[in-house]
Amino acid sequence: MAHPYVTHGSSSDAVANHEFEKTLRWWDGVTINMAMPAALFVSLGASIGAIGVWTAIALWAITAVLATMHNWAYSEVAGLLPHKAGGVAVYANEAWKSRVNLVGPLATFAYWFAWSSSLAIYGLLIGDLVQAQWFPHATWSFYDGSVHVGLPHLIAVLVIFLGWAANVLGMKPAVWTMMAMGVLLMIPIVFFIVLPFVTGKWSAGDFSSGTPGTHHWIGLPTALTWIFVMAWSVYGVEATASFVPEFKDTVRDTRLAMRGSALIVLAVYVLMPFGVSGLAGQKAIDADPTTFYGAAFARLFGGHGSFIMTVCLIAGLLLMMLMTSADGGRVLYGSSRDGLTLRQLGELNRFKVPGRAMTLDFVLNVILVLFLGNTLAILIAGNLGYVLMHVFAISGFLLLRKDRPGARRPIKLGAIWTPIAVALTIVDLVLLYFGVTHSSVTGYGGTRELLIGVAVLSLSVLLYAYRVVVQDKSTLHWRSAAPTVVPPDVQVSRLDDAGRLEPAGE
Repeated sequence: MAHPYVTHGSSSDAVANHEFEKTLRWWDGVTINMAMPAALFVSLGASIGAIGVWTAIALWAITAVLATMHNWAYSEVAGLLPHKAGGVAVYANEAWKSRVNLVGPLATFAYWFAWSSSLAIYGLLIGDLVQAQWFPHATWSFYDGSVHVGLPHLIAVLVIFLGWAANVLGMKPAVWTMMAMGVLLMIPIVFFIVLPFVTGKWSAGDFSSGTPGTHHWIGLPTALTWIFVMAWSVYGVEATASFVPEFKDTVRDTRLAMRGSALIVLAVYVLMPFGVSGLAGQKAIDADPTTFYGAAFARLFGGHGSFIMTVCLIAGLLLMMLMTSADGGRVLYGSSRDGLTLRQLGELNRFKVPGRAMTLDFVLNVILVLFLGNTLAILIAGNLGYVLMHVFAISGFLLLRKDRPGARRPIKLGAIWTPIAVALTIVDLVLLYFGVTHSSVTGYGGTRELLIGVAVLSLSVLLYAYRVVVQDKSTLHWRSAAPTVVPPDVQVSRLDDAGRLEPAGE
């Protein structure tokens, strides 16, 4: 038998056994993550209305800093596991499976559910925006036995379908579409950051420092609970990791894409709330926390400002839906390839994308739109699993350093990142605790959402058991053997689906 290590190629050729086409460059990864500011447009007004402008700005900035630090740590793991499809949730499985096998299905399914269920939210928002801007009198509806379906619902189904179609035809067409949508989204972002100050229309005269009306400072539990809610919007910058196996120059593109995306999102989440709040004013935001952007844009560009803002906001939401479907599909694919969920989801279509997994996203969200009255409840329930996944993933960074000290890390962070990761793990645990115990203070969740979240996590365990016992005809084990470590001075010829070395020549 040949020696199991073969030296060849550059360090950027570390990805060995994958089925995705390597067509993406680092700027494509940044483009994918330009969807994240769209989530800020969705949530900013509600946070300002609940806790005041100054408090909201401060908490959004803190959350963005936390997200950036997480992404920096995840970039090292992406370099360590460049062959792994599915991103940070799959990294969590890789780190924890030698200790607790159940972490993998919990983390990956929670991640997928949190991302994918948001498609219904974005689709319905687009439907509401289209109706308000162009069809204000189209108020008809019909009852399907569960929901009064109107024009916004049908538009939501249409845009969910278009997002699915764009993604299943291959990654490059999807990226080009994302670029076009991203350019439109950046128009209001740049204008909201710069023009209020240039035109002299920015004012902090009615800003409050706490609860509007009382100006009372919110307590620490409320602040931590709001950061938990905001994490759903900002922590998602890690989505770039799901596309690592598709980068042409795996190491360089991964490093630039993950870190560049984090810095851009950090800048937007710090500066944009400050600019748009001073342009619109807190009273206007309190009165209409969802669509105040149109009136604010009109202050800059006159009568057509609302129209332009609506088009740009719809483009941003479409971009978010494209990225969400692409990311969620890859997580299911990577989870299946690692033996954590149904085998059928671990297949790529002829365009080398996980078409089956993305089709499941499509079907799930059409059902949510047409038959579930409160899709926001599902989203908040999903956030419980999403933050739990980050607890596993950032602690996984520590476990991989401990368990594989000699492994080759082409993206290597300094020793200071070990205590930083410890601190981030503690922060995420604290946020999870307050998100579970104090969710009602934000108005975004309660006992019902907690129970839905627990049910989703329980389903992941059942699907894992079905995969192992029925499909793989194997036995459930509490832990799995750790894969072979790749020495730092050696290139790998091939890795199998579980990330273990395959001997050269086989």
